[in-house]
Amino acid sequence: MSSLAFVHAQEEGHEGEVPGEHGKKEGFNVGEMIMHHIKDEHGWEFAHGVTLHLPVILYSQDRGVEVFSSSKLANGNVHNGYKQEHGKIHRVDEAGKVDHEAKVYDFSITKNVASLLLSATIMLLIFPAVSRGYGKNQGKAPKGIQSFFEPIILFVRDEIAKSSIGPHYHKYLPYLLTLFFFILINNLLGLLPGSANLTGNIAVTLVLSVITFLIVTFSGNKHYWLHILKPTGVPVALLPVMIPVEIVGVFMKPISLMIRLFANITAGHIIILSLLGLIFMANHLAGASTSLAISPVVLFFALFLNLIELLVAFLQAFIFTLLTAMYIGSAVEEHHEADHGIGHETTSELG
Repeated sequence: MSSLAFVHAQEEGHEGEVPGEHGKKEGFNVGEMIMHHIKDEHGWEFAHGVTLHLPVILYSQDRGVEVFSSSKLANGNVHNGYKQEHGKIHRVDEAGKVDHEAKVYDFSITKNVASLLLSATIMLLIFPAVSRGYGKNQGKAPKGIQSFFEPIILFVRDEIAKSSIGPHYHKYLPYLLTLFFFILINNLLGLLPGSANLTGNIAVTLVLSVITFLIVTFSGNKHYWLHILKPTGVPVALLPVMIPVEIVGVFMKPISLMIRLFANITAGHIIILSLLGLIFMANHLAGASTSLAISPVVLFFALFLNLIELLVAFLQAFIFTLLTAMYIGSAVEEHHEADHGIGHETTSELG
């Protein structure tokens, strides 16, 4: 199970805590465990006691650039006047209190940044090899890694790019392929034990959505902008209402892309971790026998949801790429194509 080892480590950590003010051990904190798993961090904890300490890169006007290991700030330690609280690094005074007047800019390689670099490296290793395979096996049956990825590439080309954009799809196919595989690879990496929740980070989905927004905006032809600024067939009296609605719709499209991917990926992680947390909550509240009794049921549902998450990983990559292609298609279609629905066989937005 992808998260069971980490949950167990959290349980052990709470068992080793000092008793509270009433002489009792603190209960297992499910919320803390879930947030620890899905949020970004300066260190990458693969398992209990196995942590990759990432570089901390800070800039302040008075000190300039400072680089050191995140291990220096582990367990609440203060290093060179810096302390980490709630995942953020602050400047502290001699008494150890946060100095809110000191402006510190954090450019650290966090867990999500490291996962981003890992996924980029995987893509840079895989797709040049696929490209070389096309060169070597031109006119022949695909072999090796090319044979594995070619059906997916053709699916993105034929079922997403061609059907949604139409005859102008060639220009946008490289971006759509990059987008699809980037989301898919990071969705799958997020299901591995000790992995980072990259596509569940709204900052990442925001950047992907902004890129799509810029491509759609700068690719829009005159028919696209006339439809927004002067909708055809609309009475003049309704234009003051329809034009703002159309303009808002331009911005709502990337916002919907951003929230959909972030919410679906994050929700899956939270549900699975919540289920696993039930085992250890039962151990605290009702003892080991109750915990063992419910474990098979909880693990069955958690395993089932992990399998669902595999499907969601592919589905969310497909939906994000498809909607991107549809938005591009609506921006580049010619007037006669819009009249006859060419290039827009897919008419309903997927959720």
